[in-house]
Amino acid sequence: MGIKPTSMSMRFLITTAAIILFSCQAMAQQFSSHAVKVGETVYSIARLYKVNPADILKYNKEIAEGDVLRPNTILVIPLDAKVLSANDSIALQEKAALENQEKPVTFTMHKVKKKETIFSIAQRYNVSEEDIKRYNTELYADQLKKGMRLRIPEYRKGEVVKDSILPEELETYTVLPKETRWSIAHKYGITIDSLLALNPELSDGTSFLAEGQQLKLPKIAGSSLEDQNVQLYISYTVPPKKTLYSLSQEYKISSQDIVRLNPEISENGGLKEGMVIRLPQTKAADNEVNTDNFIFYEVKPKQTVYSLTRNLGIDYNQLLELNPDLSKGLKAGMVLKLPKDKTGSLEVKNSLILDKINLLDSIQSTNKPKLIYLLPFRTDKLDLDDIESATDAIARSNAISYSLGLYSGALVALDSISELGISVDVKTFDTQLSPDKTRQILQREDLQGVSAIVGPLQLNSLKEVAVKAANSNVPVIAPLASSSDFELENVFFSIPSDQVLRERMLGYVEETMTDQNIIIISDAKNKPVSEQIREKFPVAKSVELQEDEENISLDLEVFANLLSIEAENWVFVETDNFKVVSSVSSILNSSNSDTTKVRMFTTNKNKAFENDVISGAHLSNLNFTYPSVYKEITNNAFVRRYRERFGADPDRYAVRGFDLTFDLLLKLAYKLNLFEVSNIIGVTEYCGNKFDYENELSSGYYNTASYIMMYQDMRITQVSPEP
Repeated sequence: MGIKPTSMSMRFLITTAAIILFSCQAMAQQFSSHAVKVGETVYSIARLYKVNPADILKYNKEIAEGDVLRPNTILVIPLDAKVLSANDSIALQEKAALENQEKPVTFTMHKVKKKETIFSIAQRYNVSEEDIKRYNTELYADQLKKGMRLRIPEYRKGEVVKDSILPEELETYTVLPKETRWSIAHKYGITIDSLLALNPELSDGTSFLAEGQQLKLPKIAGSSLEDQNVQLYISYTVPPKKTLYSLSQEYKISSQDIVRLNPEISENGGLKEGMVIRLPQTKAADNEVNTDNFIFYEVKPKQTVYSLTRNLGIDYNQLLELNPDLSKGLKAGMVLKLPKDKTGSLEVKNSLILDKINLLDSIQSTNKPKLIYLLPFRTDKLDLDDIESATDAIARSNAISYSLGLYSGALVALDSISELGISVDVKTFDTQLSPDKTRQILQREDLQGVSAIVGPLQLNSLKEVAVKAANSNVPVIAPLASSSDFELENVFFSIPSDQVLRERMLGYVEETMTDQNIIIISDAKNKPVSEQIREKFPVAKSVELQEDEENISLDLEVFANLLSIEAENWVFVETDNFKVVSSVSSILNSSNSDTTKVRMFTTNKNKAFENDVISGAHLSNLNFTYPSVYKEITNNAFVRRYRERFGADPDRYAVRGFDLTFDLLLKLAYKLNLFEVSNIIGVTEYCGNKFDYENELSSGYYNTASYIMMYQDMRITQVSPEP
């Protein structure tokens, strides 16, 4: 069934298409666009593109020389403008010299003590004297005095300095069945960061390890995990002013061995306050630690024993028995093991207990996601000078309607994330529903540093994009359901498959039913579905539809004999023929009476159930219940923001575009690695969609989150409480 946009919704669709078309035309005229990043100025952008700042100002009338540019502002860059002369280039470099300086991530306050000097303070915080003066300008005129409060800049992690670890200083560990990174981390008392630093070949996309896989782990002379008395470790949070020397004296281990045990010390430029490292402790070997026996939990900063035991539903003595290191105190970064039945109210994914993280409270403003959208807007087929023609073209193309709706919602999500202080670099391309066009875009785009790609829609193009993106370890978000013949580990299928929805529906019925009489009505095409329902509910009764070349009908006498007057009748209708839905729902509605109660279900609410000939009143009377990837939305903040920007109400495509993009950006703002964050984040939910990506080894990530919806009192509502 085609999409029928209203005139108001068409206006914003055409406006969105016009924006995209302008971008395409601008590129043909030797123009480019640039999304302003935090801290950028006209001069730094001019230097980046090797053009004159005056030409940027000429084509962007909304800004003036000296203006502070707002992040995410889109500027037009005239690539065919006069290229800077050598003298101009030198002058521009001099003018922008200060802008080239690295910007601090944050500041630490320092109160000057007696006999301290600028030099000693600079040495303590590993910054230059000029850095301190730059952010405490009074020091250019006045002497340093006791009691002064100074702002000490903290910068991003610098270039990694690799520590030289000889092969003989490492031991090779062979992964046992059912082991994961978490179980090995617990067995060795090692942090995940150290494990990854010593084994860079490990994929960021999964926490699974293959049986027999060999890992490199640091060892201390004379110790081995194969000994009866093995050398295990405690987690230690570095306090202020702690040095490698003082640690070596306290724990009777050389500074070199501390660095070898904790390669992240070298990668972070030395021992830092707050760093979680491991230090040796001798104790007897534990029983085999694997995912058959245990689940695992990583201790978070500021957690207490009280909050931990309460959340995990286990008392301290039990926890201590399984994790003797707790006798030294609870430390952030510790990996604790628990029996499989001790999860409390928390979710477990990949054998790791997940915390209910509030992403809005956990974003890191220093993370700057970089997204690419590949969608078939078909601007090559739209004549935007002829509104009637463009309207007709959009109405006839589901691909265009879906893409424009999805992208319009994404634009609102980008606005929302910007207000949270996150700068996003976005590139949008029109694939024109052409594999060749998609291939051309891929050939000219450098995917290094890209956080995620959204799209394209066609399966063959999606495969091609995913293969190239995998070479740069870039995740690809598929705005469609999974396909059984498509398995690539970097693809996130954002829409649950029909089978996932079916299993959710059957699970709901199984958990809520008591003594109901279950009846299945299905056509020949859906016979496998009927058999799956019968397998789940062996006592279910079936009615076969009578099919011939011209008609499909239900034997009313057979059906009437299956109805119960003692128990409520739950009837599954499985078909993709709207005539069958219309006829059967009418029959069920007429059978529903004071003496005979009938409720209608389906495991797949396809387009047949949305046809105009289907009576909404009948479905409401029957409390028609079905699984869905989408729930109806109300007049919330997103709807109001959408109306303000586009002058129309969002359709479900726009809602999905907002939810998908906002979820993606919040996760990337929390941790700039979608593979890693998806392994530690559970269910997330927004306006009309929710997400819970399950990682299936080597075959991608699949969204398994869905809703159970029901027609009731002429409205569609979410079934509550859900199982």
